[in-house]
Amino acid sequence: MSEFNFDDIRPYTDKEVRSKIRIMIKDPVFDEVLTHMFKARPKVKMVKMQLRMIRNIRQLQGTFVYDMIRRIINKTSKGLTCTGIEKLDKKKAYLFISNHRDIVLDPAFINVLIFDKGMTTTQIAVGDNLLLYDWIEHALKLNRAFVIKRSLPPRELMQASKKVSQYIRKSINEDNISVWIAQREGRTKDGNDKTQASMLKMLNLSNTKSIEEGFNDLQIVPVSISYEIEPCGLAKIREMIKKEHYGQKKTSKDDLKSMSMGMFNPKGRMRFAFGEPIKVDFEEAKTKEAQNKQIQELAGIVDNHIYTNFKLWPNNYVAYDMLMQEHRFKDKYTAEEEKRFQIMVEQAMVNLDFPITDIQERFLKLYANPVINRIKATEV
Repeated sequence: MSEFNFDDIRPYTDKEVRSKIRIMIKDPVFDEVLTHMFKARPKVKMVKMQLRMIRNIRQLQGTFVYDMIRRIINKTSKGLTCTGIEKLDKKKAYLFISNHRDIVLDPAFINVLIFDKGMTTTQIAVGDNLLLYDWIEHALKLNRAFVIKRSLPPRELMQASKKVSQYIRKSINEDNISVWIAQREGRTKDGNDKTQASMLKMLNLSNTKSIEEGFNDLQIVPVSISYEIEPCGLAKIREMIKKEHYGQKKTSKDDLKSMSMGMFNPKGRMRFAFGEPIKVDFEEAKTKEAQNKQIQELAGIVDNHIYTNFKLWPNNYVAYDMLMQEHRFKDKYTAEEEKRFQIMVEQAMVNLDFPITDIQERFLKLYANPVINRIKATEV
């Protein structure tokens, strides 16, 4: 029995689906979103009618949401493929830890792939910074999202972290429902995917066993997410420059814009690679320092899986050779692919209009860092 009441963070239940959908479709901002997506008013009315007929979460995800995500895949990409998922047990629950490139679509695409394989869709960890409008909160919680509260004083933040940790462990070990969580808070802005030890420490807060047993119970499966074209690439670089050079923090408007860009911008080919469940083999940690060292080691193990399974596209190799000013991976791309990426670089230079000298380097690193990380991983 948990010491926490999860009502303030949990997703909606089947019993709440009809009432929450009714509230959402009456929201004028949600109406604007539907109008932007479907253009014609008759189509918007038809979509709302379809939503009114939904009775439970499985029906919502298996019809309306699935069709919408497939439409995004067809319109904005050259296809979504995956590897490794066939090795997973359909009846088991896992903790999927992935690199994080797109605010909304990373877990949405994972759920489409999981649904296609006959598995139950995951619960999704989302930061409270994304709950920008009521309709967004309803839409996320109707899709099995639970909330991670971030903007809290230290003592309250610790309690909130313990609650999330217990919720995740309960979902996997008691409810047998998988969970998706990003390897870090916020999306990777420079292509250098790295698991935050603080995220793993949060997961360990609910552990009553040894570190080894506690993490093995969670059935951690690393997932490597690879987009041929970064849909929010320029926005990420813009955010970094504003923060580093002008001290400007990301706003809620920036998050909303990134959500929209992720949905509608080109992505090229997409590959999601599911690893095998990680089995850690740690000795008993007798000190806090030893425990921290083991958590850092586990972060490195997750990273290594993500790096080695990451699908490297021609753009990644071209970016590496341009960044390093060499031809190490010349056999990995054609002259046409190289030219196409060089045009992307030139367009980025025009669109990122800041009086600094390293804009091209930043853009190249966004695509080259996965290659650099693969090289490091294979050298270990």
